[in-house]
Amino acid sequence: MDEVLETVGLRDAARKAPKGFSLGMGQRLGIAAALLGDPGILLFDEPVNGLDPDGILWIRTLMRQLAAEGRAVFVSSHLMSEMALTADHLVVIGRGRILADTGMNEFIDANAAGHVHVVSPEQDRLNRLLAGRRLRLRPDPEGGVRVYGATAEQIGELTAAEGLRLHQLATVRPSLEEAFMRLTGDSVEYHAGPANPASAQHPNAQHPSAQPPDGARRPNDTRVSEVRT
Repeated sequence: MDEVLETVGLRDAARKAPKGFSLGMGQRLGIAAALLGDPGILLFDEPVNGLDPDGILWIRTLMRQLAAEGRAVFVSSHLMSEMALTADHLVVIGRGRILADTGMNEFIDANAAGHVHVVSPEQDRLNRLLAGRRLRLRPDPEGGVRVYGATAEQIGELTAAEGLRLHQLATVRPSLEEAFMRLTGDSVEYHAGPANPASAQHPNAQHPSAQPPDGARRPNDTRVSEVRT
């Protein structure tokens, strides 16, 4: 017990009643109990739910440490940003089917396209130059343009040859969330539509938190699981 309490950072709270523990301390205590048997396989279900940034960082670090010891660590979560920082291998499940079983980088590359972010003080001239090379362009909300179909090196060489000044030139890799949404779009049972203010104000409008009628199906989870060995 002393060893697992030390591992989860609860050594100083060993004599305290758990009823007074915070959510983060409760998470740590549950993990300590799971580690008592020195398991070779661990399963975490939404382990960072409701935790503060310090608690999230702690659990992420702990899971990596456990995996480094040779254990298999499985994490089930809907938090794509956290999985992108933690997972090595992904299993994506939608409506009871395995949609993907692959490495993190391979999953992102197969399901989303990266782009090059380019900003120039001569933006109109830049856009005409890139469009003339039949590259796909999209305005970037942060300024400049997103370019698809060319590398940053290729764009840099092209603009240099034309004497065109650049202020920003960066390769932007797609996110896990983007890849996940592209893959699972057809596996989500219910899609939310745009809000309708008129219907929302109608006295007979159903409250958003109302329960579905008896017999109605609830949406199936589509989630990403981490597999570490």
